[in-house]
Amino acid sequence: MSPREATAFVERHGVVLQAGRGPVPSLAEAITGEPIPGSWWGHAKGRVIFRAARAVCESSEVLVCKLIDGKVTYVHRRVWPALVKLAPRFAKERLAKVWDEHTKRGAHVSRRVPFPKWVPSDVMKEAETLSTLEAERLLSTVLAWKADRRGQLGPRKIMEPSVATSAAFAATCRVARPSARKMCEPRRT
Repeated sequence: MSPREATAFVERHGVVLQAGRGPVPSLAEAITGEPIPGSWWGHAKGRVIFRAARAVCESSEVLVCKLIDGKVTYVHRRVWPALVKLAPRFAKERLAKVWDEHTKRGAHVSRRVPFPKWVPSDVMKEAETLSTLEAERLLSTVLAWKADRRGQLGPRKIMEPSVATSAAFAATCRVARPSARKMCEPRRT
């Protein structure tokens, strides 16, 4: 994947992790075509990942933040109004623009611009006119994941019991003491 293709990948998906696993695609795994055990730095395609990540980070169309689980997350400009609209649902530090610099002495320094100082005025205006429903649609994957991590339902998300959950419950009822079986039986009305 070329640096240009990497930026197009972020644009297409809207929200992308640099590496790691989460509710959205990972740029590193898209480049390798497989899950990466450990750090991507040690992967055979580590240099390709580095060049692609650098190009994405340098794009004025991409916000680099720590939105998902404190991991480096790329958010394309087309999704910024939704992020601004739904900002109260996220910790402010996760919405800060972040980047790394190397000083003249070779030290590695992390920098950040807090939310909402990095937000352009045209994006703020667009966020004001964007409906909450549309913003939720644009960020639905992130919102559903965020809610699941808290053990709660996401916005407008309906959870149905999985086959595994139903089987586990049935197994519990079969082995339960006779006094506990009552709670497994359906109520008679």
